[in-house]
Formats: sequence, C-alpha cells, structure tokens
Amino acid sequence: MKRRNFLQISAVAGVGLSLPMFGLLQSCSGHPEHSLAFKKLVSSLLKDWTDGMLRVQINNPSNLEVHGALGCPSCTHIHGRCMDAVYPFLYMADTTGDKKYLEGAKLVMTWAENNVSQENGAWTVISNPKSWKGITIFGAIALAEALHYHGHVLDEATRASWTTRLNRAGQYIYDTFTIDFTNINYPGTAVYGLNLIGNILDRDDFKAKSKTLASQVKTYFTANESLLYGECKKSSSKLSKKGFYGVDLGYNVEETLNSLVMYALKEKDEELLHILTKSLNSHLEFMLPDGAWDNSWGNRMYKWSYWGSRTCDGSQPAFGMMAHLNPAFGTAAVKNTELLKKCTANGLIHGGPGFIEAGIPPCVHHTFTHAKPLAALLDHWEHLPKINKNTALPRTTADGVKHFKDLDVYLFARGDWRGTVSAYDAEYHYKEDYRQASGGSLGVLYHNKVGLLCAASMAEYAMVEKNNQQPQPGKDICLTPRVEVFKEDVWYTNLYDLPATVTSYDENGVIELLTDVKLKNRDRKEVEGTASSFDITYKCTTDSLEIKANTKQEVIAQTAFVLPIVSPNSEVVAKVSDTEITIQKPNGLITIKSNMPLKIKDMEGDRTFNMVPGVEAILFEAFFDTEKNEYVEISISVS
Repeated sequence: MKRRNFLQISAVAGVGLSLPMFGLLQSCSGHPEHSLAFKKLVSSLLKDWTDGMLRVQINNPSNLEVHGALGCPSCTHIHGRCMDAVYPFLYMADTTGDKKYLEGAKLVMTWAENNVSQENGAWTVISNPKSWKGITIFGAIALAEALHYHGHVLDEATRASWTTRLNRAGQYIYDTFTIDFTNINYPGTAVYGLNLIGNILDRDDFKAKSKTLASQVKTYFTANESLLYGECKKSSSKLSKKGFYGVDLGYNVEETLNSLVMYALKEKDEELLHILTKSLNSHLEFMLPDGAWDNSWGNRMYKWSYWGSRTCDGSQPAFGMMAHLNPAFGTAAVKNTELLKKCTANGLIHGGPGFIEAGIPPCVHHTFTHAKPLAALLDHWEHLPKINKNTALPRTTADGVKHFKDLDVYLFARGDWRGTVSAYDAEYHYKEDYRQASGGSLGVLYHNKVGLLCAASMAEYAMVEKNNQQPQPGKDICLTPRVEVFKEDVWYTNLYDLPATVTSYDENGVIELLTDVKLKNRDRKEVEGTASSFDITYKCTTDSLEIKANTKQEVIAQTAFVLPIVSPNSEVVAKVSDTEITIQKPNGLITIKSNMPLKIKDMEGDRTFNMVPGVEAILFEAFFDTEKNEYVEISISVS
C-alpha cells in the first residue's frame, strides 16, 4: 500500500435512501473548492488541540510513573489512553516539521510502555494491571495510523519498536475480542482495527477475523430504524421489558459507526454500506440545528457532553466520508466540529457548553480522543467527497412528530421549537439505575433563535466509570424536567417510571404529546399516601411550549413540576410576578408563565451545574395546590 492510500473513500452510484442495494463503487475525484473552509477549520482546531496537549504533557524524567503522560486539569489520575495522542502528534510532526510534536509522540508512548503496557500485548485504562484492557483496540488503531501515514518521521529503531508493539496489541485483540464479549463499541471498532493492523503488518489472520466480525455486526441494527444496538453487557442478549435493545447515540456516532464506515468503504462491502447509510440517516435525526448530539435518552448518557460522548473519538469520519450519499452528512461533520471549537479553551475541549463560563476545568481525555478523527480526515483529504454545511440538517427543517419505534422516543418540531420526549426503558446496568431521560420526560428543548433551553441529566449523577468521568462539582441537582415529591426524605419522580406511555397528536397546527406516568423512587416503588399517577401533556405551537401536569388523585404531600432552564450565570433573570419570570438571552427573551406561583429551587448560588450534559441551569418549581388539587401548567415563549 502507498502512504495515504490505505482507505480509498468511495462514491456509490445512485444516491437514494430507498435503494434496495448500492451500485458499483467508484472512487471520488477529490475534494472541491468549497470543502476548503472545513479543511481550514479542522486543521486549525487540530493544531490548537495538539498544542494544548503539549502544554499539559508531563516532562519529569526522574519520575517514570508520570513522565510523558498528559496531565489532566480535572482528574487526580493519569488517563491510560493518553497514548492515543501519538497519532495527532505524529501527524503534526510530519506536516509542520516541528520537532516538539515528534518529541510529544515519543514521550506519550514511553509513558504507556512504562505504566500501562501488559505482557499479553494489551494496554490498561489506568496504571493498574488488573484494570480494563478492552481499550487496547483504540490505542492500537491510533498507533497503526500513526505508523502507516507518518512513521517515516521516526528513526529506524523507534519505528521498528513501535511496529513490534503494534503486532503484540493486534495479537491481544485477535485472541480476546468476540462480537458479544462486551459492549458493541469494542468489537465494532475492532472490525476496522484488525483490518487496518492486518494490512499494515501483513497478518492475514487479523484480516480474516475482521471480516468475520464485520459479518456478525450486521445483525446488530434495530428492525425499524437500523440504529446500532449493543451498548450493554452482554450486548446480544439484553432486552428491556418493553422489548428494546441497549442503544447509545453517543457511542454509536462517535466511535463504532466510524470504524464500520471506514472498513466498509475500504473493503467495498456493499451490504454493510447499505445498512450503515440507513443507520447514519436515523442517527442524524437526533442532531440539533447547532451540531449537538441529542443523547438525552441514550442508555450510556452518563457520558453525554452535548457535543458527543466524553471518551469517544468524534463523529467526523463516518459522516464526512459518507457525505457523497447524503450532503447533510457533511453538514453534520462541519456543524459538530464548529460546536467542539466553541467548547474549546486554552487548547482543550471542555465537557459541555457551560464549562468555560462556570469555570469548570476540562478533562484532557476529551481532547486526545477527539483529535484522532481530525487527523484521519486530513490524512484522507485527497479522497474525501465534498463536505460543507449547505444542506440543512433533518432537525433544522423538521415539522411534526417522529416516533422512533425501536426506542419509544419522540421528536417534535413546530416553528422554531425542537424537542425530545422519551419513554425508552433500556438500561445500561441492570443492578444500578443510571437513569437517562425516560418516564415520559422532556429530554431536550431547543429553540432556533435562542438555542438550548432544556437538557436532561442523569436522575442522580453517578461515577459509572470512575476513571472516565469528572466528579460533580457542588450539589447534584437533576436537570431533567419532571414531577417530583419527597416522602419521608425519599425522592419520587416520573423519571423512574419505565413503563410510562406516550401518545402523540398533530392537529390544526398544535402538537400534543400525552404521557401517562407514575411517581416512583429509584427502586421503582410507587409513592404511597399521596398522588402517584399523573398525566403530563406537552403542547407545542409556533408560539410556545406548554407543559401541563394533572392528576385525578388527591395531592397530599408537597408535589411540584420542576422545570430546569439552561442558563449561564451571566444571563439576567427577572421576576415579573409570582407566576411569571423572564430570562434575557443574547438572542431573545425567554418568558416562563405558570398558573401556580413559580419558585426557584434551593441551590448553591445563582445556578446549578451538571456534568451531564455539561451546562449551567436555573430550576423553577410550580407546586400543586394541595387544597384545590388543581393541575400545574407552565408555558415557555421566546420574544
């Protein structure tokens, strides 16, 4: 293989979503002039990130436990995967000729060999030989791409040593990975990884196993929307009580689909390309107009950072490399990259749009993983289709209600309003409940003029992956809109009601989503001695979103509808009356009205901050009248 030609991006004849099978694969003629703005964005952001990583790289030869690692501004430990930075560092060393990037690449590999390298060829997630080794696939791909595209900048001894190390890592993956040994993102990524390593090292056995995994993964797409499933243990056997598989949008678009697309394009696997095209289109329905990924409902949303998933690579390769099939894929690649840039400060990505203003330090993990796909795009630039943002995203032009049957998730759009209501009941972990948006809750509310207004968090923030999440600063307060009651200091809310149902209507310009929910605690026990059964109605018109919560049971204990509104601490909040409050945003005034007095929930300071999805918010409460037992109704409008 010639350098820079490992992956030939291909165009499929007869673009169309309803085609029964793709036609012949033809190579693209190269990028047109109007893709160069995207190339400039990618190149400048990659330089910013690699420089930012160099600034936090530890240079302390007297302490080999840290020497060469990337220090993390937010975490107390070294992230074992920081060696993934070898690829973007070596890319920059090759393209700029600056030795500092070459030194950075060598240092991070030196640290990995001294601290997370294992005899069996694996790398571990932290400096503990008993810790998780599945992450070897990601480091192996980074090392393989670094060697293949830019290995010529290394001295012969280093290149030979790294090549030998890559072979050992490939052997571990070959010996260990099966299609269902853990979450689907690992074997799914190995489809590309083993193919890549097998071609570089001339290992036919690696390539053969890659082909086997590629054949097996084709069954891991849901029946109706072709959403990739398997984000639970064991991935092939878990079904929720409603009959749903574990699907996580963040992991899918930022990790697994990338690898499957790159494999399918290289190997001209038309069957897999057909599946992936439908799958990418379904996943794209969840991208918000600003390029954010709406993973409010995903069963691994505990790592949701609004722009994507905290420890994945980024969605640019899958959508960018398939933009010849649907130009909106190119729009997604550009818009999400622009959002990542907005969340970058001092050369590091911050885990959400609210981090910088709230003064929350970033985790370096986001940067060293997301730098890799940018390097990959640039290494394949000569073969990319045109990529720009001239074609509107599906959710930008959407109108009406779309029900995802494989999730029981509803997307609604009317005028400038965009929202998500979820009754998805699949769980990532069946012993502990890391509750994403469910129970008929509003996962996201977005307005085209003022941006994000509501974004779900975990019901209770938990360090599900203690090595891959940041600690919650201050008190944890849930950001998902909900009905709640505290009974004997136990929290009951519709968020824990997994059997909840949703019915939708769209008539005479009014969208209504009617939910039937119960108030339950985290053990799924229904509250007793006060109203537990509620109807929550979301009514959307071009002018406003109205939320009405009603019960036919007697409300005895203090029960409230809680409406968190995303709002940085710099925005001015004004009380117009007991039942009306405004928030001045840069591009519009938000007015919140209720039939009941509106109160601001008790919290430390003017705002609360939540790691998922990484925003500041102010929480409003409207309490049910325990004497009249009246409903609660809240409206949100923008002027």
